Amino acid sequence: MATANKGFSWLPRIFTMLIILFLGMFALDAFSPELNFWQQLSDFIMHLIPSFTLIIILIIAWKRELIGGILFTILGLVMSPFIYSMNYERNHNMLMSIGIILTICLPILIAGVLFIISSTKKIAPTPTK
Repeated sequence: MATANKGFSWLPRIFTMLIILFLGMFALDAFSPELNFWQQLSDFIMHLIPSFTLIIILIIAWKRELIGGILFTILGLVMSPFIYSMNYERNHNMLMSIGIILTICLPILIAGVLFIISSTKKIAPTPTK
């Protein structure tokens, strides 16, 4: 039973690392042949700010799962309306904007819930026979 709890405690960490890598891939669109090196580098770093934010929260969640889970959950919920409105203004398509929210915000929300569940499994004593 202890290995199942230990395996579950790694699930939100690995899932969050995959989310960070996925969001980090979007930073690669900063490279454009018409920009000079320094403009490309500054755009690349700007595109990585969400990944850096998630890394900071992951470091917090690594030590304090409950606090990290709450932060991930709040971030996923707070980002949703901003991302929706930004994408709706660009493409004027409600379904596409909802799809983008499901692609970006929902995994962050799921990571938060997984961290919260993992923290409660560690707090709750396991029954012994």
